[in-house]
Amino acid sequence: MKHIKTRIRNGETLIGCWLNLGSSLTAEIVGLSGFDWVLIDLEHGAGSEQEALRQLQALEHTPAAPLVRVESHQRQRVHRMLDFGAEGIICPRIHSLVEAQQAAQALRYQPEGLRGVAKMVRATQFGSDFDEYFVNHKKDLVCIVQIETEDILSCLDSVAAIDGIDVLFVGPLDLSIALDAYGQPDHPRFIDAIKATAEAATKQGKAAGILLQRPDDFERYHDVGYRFIACGSDSGFVQTGARGVAERLAALKR
Repeated sequence: MKHIKTRIRNGETLIGCWLNLGSSLTAEIVGLSGFDWVLIDLEHGAGSEQEALRQLQALEHTPAAPLVRVESHQRQRVHRMLDFGAEGIICPRIHSLVEAQQAAQALRYQPEGLRGVAKMVRATQFGSDFDEYFVNHKKDLVCIVQIETEDILSCLDSVAAIDGIDVLFVGPLDLSIALDAYGQPDHPRFIDAIKATAEAATKQGKAAGILLQRPDDFERYHDVGYRFIACGSDSGFVQTGARGVAERLAALKR
């Protein structure tokens, strides 16, 4: 464990990025690049569960805490990635307080939660570390719910108050489209949602998170109260690097 949850609760500003190529090699490269956390994306990324497992193995010796975005908040999807060794889960498109509660419960064993129990899994060193993992899972595992629907905006305070939820994470593209403000980061409805999310999280001692389009946007959201901030992806890094070199060489051709 990289103990990212402790750092969240301590109010640190933590930077991360997306892994959407399904590659253990790019996961390892990015994990060694200086990010506090990285997100393996099973919602929109190219990889499957098996690629996610290999990425988690590749990230083991890097400083970056490995998180996984699952396709839904259903407990089966969540506990499988936890069994693989993910340190946290991001649940997308949460619409209601009930769904947020279910997401939190999916990370915890009974009686507080709904997670199924298995000892012989990677997260528990294939059984040799199960007792310690079981005792500490509530203080170690990170539950992140995505704020990207209009419905969830009406119950932000209640969602932030749920025991077990650590981060309210804005999905800016989905949220802006839901608010009919696509491509308008200064739209009043979008700005109100951004501020309301940060305020709800802060009141409950939780973190507000967001995915930036570019690093230059960092101060804009940090000043509002966002402390769990992502920017970029392994696919974007490869594309930017490849295009930059190709354009430079093309300009030098005689």
